[in-house]
Amino acid sequence: MYALVDGNNFYVSCERVFRPSLNGLPVVVLSNNDGCAIARSNEAKALGISMGAPWFQIRHLAEEAGLVALSANFALYGDLSDRMMSLAAGLGPHQEIYSIDESFIDLGGVRGDLVARSHKIRSRILQWVGIPCGIGIGSTKTRAKLANHIAKTAERKPGSYPAHLAQVCDLSALKPSELESVLAATPVTEVWGVGRQITKQLTAAGVNTVLDLIRLDPVMVKNRWSVVLERTLRELQGTPCIDLDHTPAPKKEIACTRSFGHPVTELADLAQAVTEFASRAAEKLRKQHSLATQVIVFIRTSPFRKDAQYSKSMIVPLFRPSADTAVILQAALSGLKTIYRPGFKLAKAGVMLLDLQSDTVVQGELDLDTGTDADHGQAHYVDKTQLMSAMDGLNRRYGRGTLKLASAGLAGDKRIWSMKQQRRTPGYTTCLADMPVARA
Repeated sequence: MYALVDGNNFYVSCERVFRPSLNGLPVVVLSNNDGCAIARSNEAKALGISMGAPWFQIRHLAEEAGLVALSANFALYGDLSDRMMSLAAGLGPHQEIYSIDESFIDLGGVRGDLVARSHKIRSRILQWVGIPCGIGIGSTKTRAKLANHIAKTAERKPGSYPAHLAQVCDLSALKPSELESVLAATPVTEVWGVGRQITKQLTAAGVNTVLDLIRLDPVMVKNRWSVVLERTLRELQGTPCIDLDHTPAPKKEIACTRSFGHPVTELADLAQAVTEFASRAAEKLRKQHSLATQVIVFIRTSPFRKDAQYSKSMIVPLFRPSADTAVILQAALSGLKTIYRPGFKLAKAGVMLLDLQSDTVVQGELDLDTGTDADHGQAHYVDKTQLMSAMDGLNRRYGRGTLKLASAGLAGDKRIWSMKQQRRTPGYTTCLADMPVARA
């Protein structure tokens, strides 16, 4: 048995924890540079605002319907997510954190009423953290995901499902007739792993609901569609095909890309931005104990502006696999200088690390580059693992950017490439200066 704990409208719920005045109002959280809606309250959804809706298309609702738009505060969301997940872990012996607002819990061996236990955990999360959540329970991860959708929908839209399924839904506890009714009321597009293209194909074949899908023959589904959809179907039918991932596999690629708050034309400004992106990517690389062998740097203009267009990228191989910020940055800046062309209003840049391998794999070669090679400028290799660990430790303790490379610029430097976040709320739990104070 598995449970899926999922925070409702998570980013919006995080904002409401410290601003109760937002309760009952239509609220959206905007993406980087306040571009589009990446989270919506139920009230915002009722206004017809879709996920990913550009801000310039919905901004009129601020005047017409009282819509509140906020800039994303990812540091705050990450901190509240950690608190929520630590409480959700009390539901069972094993946990897989699937995303910032979702985690699977293995309920194997847990005795007693699972629904009652889930309600207690949900109430504890709401009281201690302030985040409302839905919990779905099923014999497989796909059924648990489906049950979670039913629990949240039953709460948000009374009458769509039986009232007792709101907040917590256990598919295994339903009577056969009730389960069939619930599955018949759920569109097939709500099944985990069934995307838009597969939905179109299923609908064309007369498969419109989860009940229609669950009645199909797995072998036929494999032959007509794919082994992936067959696995999804078997999970829906109660055969576990997806195990709990106790230790997520390291990422095969790491990227740090950003759109600029204002167009950038100068190489010096681009170098500052690329320095920050490369530093952030290298930090992520070390966190998962990996080394990179290639670095990609790219720049491009905005396709939405009527300016001269330019888009270019370059792959720079490293002399040896590394997680050293200085080495990765040197490669990124080298690529940037090669692809940069003056006269273009650049809107985005990024750094990607490729061909990642474990830092336990050591590349050995003859030590022929002692000192400095005057012909190639290749300095003798120096292991900076301890230096990088010290830098990461200081940045974790005192805040990101406390210690950085010089090419990132000074703290007081004006950065025209910085993201627009004019609507961001304070870092209530992540910044000491923003921490709320209760006075007698």
